[in-house]
Amino acid sequence: MDKWLEYESKMKAEGLNDEAIAAFKYTFTKLTSGESLMIGEAAIKPVASLPQYESLTKEDASLLTQTVMLKLNGGLGTGMGLEKAKSLLEIKDGNTFLDFIAKQVEQMRVAFKSTLAFMLMNSFSTSDDTLAFLSKYPNLATSDLPLEFVQNKAPKVTASDFSPVSWSSNPSHEWCPPGHGDLYPAMRGSGSLQMLLDKGYKYMFVSNSDNLGATMDLKLLTWFAKSKAPFAMEVAARTDADKKGGHLAVSKKTGSLLLREAAQCPPEDEKEFQNVDKYKFFNTNNLWIDLPALAAAFKHYGTLPLPVISNSKTVDPRD
Repeated sequence: MDKWLEYESKMKAEGLNDEAIAAFKYTFTKLTSGESLMIGEAAIKPVASLPQYESLTKEDASLLTQTVMLKLNGGLGTGMGLEKAKSLLEIKDGNTFLDFIAKQVEQMRVAFKSTLAFMLMNSFSTSDDTLAFLSKYPNLATSDLPLEFVQNKAPKVTASDFSPVSWSSNPSHEWCPPGHGDLYPAMRGSGSLQMLLDKGYKYMFVSNSDNLGATMDLKLLTWFAKSKAPFAMEVAARTDADKKGGHLAVSKKTGSLLLREAAQCPPEDEKEFQNVDKYKFFNTNNLWIDLPALAAAFKHYGTLPLPVISNSKTVDPRD
């Protein structure tokens, strides 16, 4: 635990909130426990069938006033030579991902005849650039909500001895966004979850900022609200083009659905992982969240016991 004290001290010095520190402590404890982080073939079985979108017919527009649409916008375009948000890439006719998102929200508000609530989860690396760019869309923010909350950042861990990374030439490289699972502690730690509940919001639709096909669907919202499920994930059929991406499966131990990512697959199971006829569904990362249920889960667990994925990278993302 001596090393944990180094991380705790570092995170407190950086001004991170208690929720961020607790979430990282859970992750770090799992990482250093010696427990396998892998999901092998012996632990899972394929998903036989799922509800189909084509079967949905009902639309309840009254649910829109209780729903917020959230875009995950924490990623940098370092792999494309950018030092700013990936969503600032120009993709068509001078428009960036962010331009399309803003215009999609405006179009949905007109189509639904509703002031559909909209927010972004930015990262410490994307917040300033994103807010500056979106200032040309003054009506994008919902009147009673801030346009963003910022996800947490996590200290990078040295693979050889689990010590905190030190990078004196650029200390910002000592930190990274924790990934999409950080959505939940970031919502709680920033106060956004309680704020949304206090304002009467019950449902959240989450999607990636670089997925322009991800628009909020009223049929899915109506189905989700009626289902009383705490969480739902939109999935699509895998093809050979998707075989290296994560897939849906069923845990033999619990009978529950789970998502297995490539980094959670043992090397000896890679062939089966890529078998798109066996594991037929992939995660689009279009998510539906019941906000009161999320608050109840935090009350029950304290820190959500999410799977931990080890992701090896260089300290400087450009190396």
